Amino acid sequence: MDLPAEIERRQDRLAVIRAARERLEARQREADTARGRSADDDRKPRDGDGKPKKGPRYQRDFGEPNPKAQENFTDPDSRIMRRAGGGFDYCYNAQAAVDDTAHIIVAAELTNSGADSRQLPGMLEAVRITAGSHPQQVLADAGYRSEVVFAALQDHPADLVIAIGREGKREVLIDVGRRPLTAAMAEKFRAEETQNAYRRRKWLSEPPNGWIKSVLGFRQFSLRGLHKVQAEWKLVCAALNLRRMASLVPA
Repeated sequence: MDLPAEIERRQDRLAVIRAARERLEARQREADTARGRSADDDRKPRDGDGKPKKGPRYQRDFGEPNPKAQENFTDPDSRIMRRAGGGFDYCYNAQAAVDDTAHIIVAAELTNSGADSRQLPGMLEAVRITAGSHPQQVLADAGYRSEVVFAALQDHPADLVIAIGREGKREVLIDVGRRPLTAAMAEKFRAEETQNAYRRRKWLSEPPNGWIKSVLGFRQFSLRGLHKVQAEWKLVCAALNLRRMASLVPA
């Protein structure tokens, strides 16, 4: 065994582990700060004036990650997300907005957040930038449902049709007092016109996803890092658009 080389390898590995732990701690500090915590809260929830509130104490100190928290040494920007077929993996969350005429992708965005619920305002702004105007109607599945998003888009000129629950599942119970805008969207879905409009979403937005995987054969990213993967996703969507437009041009 080459002892100097082995010692150097282990030291390099420890340095990588320490850097990963520092990233986890920094991310946890950001999350705790967003929840209203501070470094001197002594694990006690506090109100806006800094006074302790009644309720259970926080389980961990400020900035202390969950013992089960993980970090990807190869691509620190990726996050653990649930796979569609079951299980978990390090992933990115890709979004695409599709027009209702030719299945052309008019906006393609990507984040490292596993939740779709906060992505809709950014997607609609991307559509406006690409198309030069706001869409007349927006069809989005239940993953985009959020009281915060409904509030942010309350004055948006488009007709928003955002599912409250999965189609065919039992009705979702909504606290009108806490989520009035969500309740209003649920009431909107009682209209047959809204239901008919939403049914179009499957054959509008889902085919491009299938074409990207089956026609282009794209099932995983080749690059690493959030900004590089964002560029790769936009390039893939542009490639699909070119194939689609070529098939629409008369011979």
